[in-house]
Amino acid sequence: MQKPEFTPVKDLTYTAAVAELDSILRTMQSDRCDIDLLAAYTRRATELIAECRSRLTTTDAELRAILADLTPEA
Repeated sequence: MQKPEFTPVKDLTYTAAVAELDSILRTMQSDRCDIDLLAAYTRRATELIAECRSRLTTTDAELRAILADLTPEA
């Protein structure tokens, strides 16, 4: 079986990355998961998780900064 072609993680939206993670999970849990591709799927899932985590952390920091500006100082 041919190694899957993946879009670079940085080129994906957060929503697309999560959807791809869901797809990989379903593939890995199914009977149609090719054992020869298991490492590639695992590697890709790890990259997607790291990118999603990074984006969530960045967004959290941005939101905290925005909300801090709204909080009246005592």
